[in-house]
Amino acid sequence: MRERRRSHEDRRAQEFTAFVAGAAGRLLHASLLLTGEPAAAEKLLTSALARTYTVWDRLHGEDPYARTRQEMATRFARTGRRHRHPCGGALDRLTPQERLVVVLRLFEGVDEEQVAAMLGLPAERIRAVCTRSVATLRSSPAPSAAGGHAGAAGAGAAPAEEPAPLSEASR
Repeated sequence: MRERRRSHEDRRAQEFTAFVAGAAGRLLHASLLLTGEPAAAEKLLTSALARTYTVWDRLHGEDPYARTRQEMATRFARTGRRHRHPCGGALDRLTPQERLVVVLRLFEGVDEEQVAAMLGLPAERIRAVCTRSVATLRSSPAPSAAGGHAGAAGAGAAPAEEPAPLSEASR
């Protein structure tokens, strides 16, 4: 009986390790987009992966990537106000909820209905938050290379560039 249990635990650990090896980079990137800080991103991802590992045997065909992403989103939604320290990124102009919606919808490509279910909000609210967030990103000056924000130099200032769409190669 012990040998059987040990075999099961070894297989579970191997499956989870393979999952982490394949998904950790993208999950860490999403976590970094959410938090804006490498240390906070690693902490968020580690806690989400730990929770996924605890329910690994109960996933029953559920996508472990989606489960981990959902756990990250839930944890960030609960603690988002702690991540309001600007780090010089484009997403710093957004509230934690707006940042979460933008990352899930535009970076991760999650449907409005799924994001709404994750966050417990109506799909119309997700659509409105995403639209408002994209408008904020497009209208606000882009951060300069020196780390500050480029201000409008008057009426002749060029409008901020639109964010480039994410391609499969950049994911």
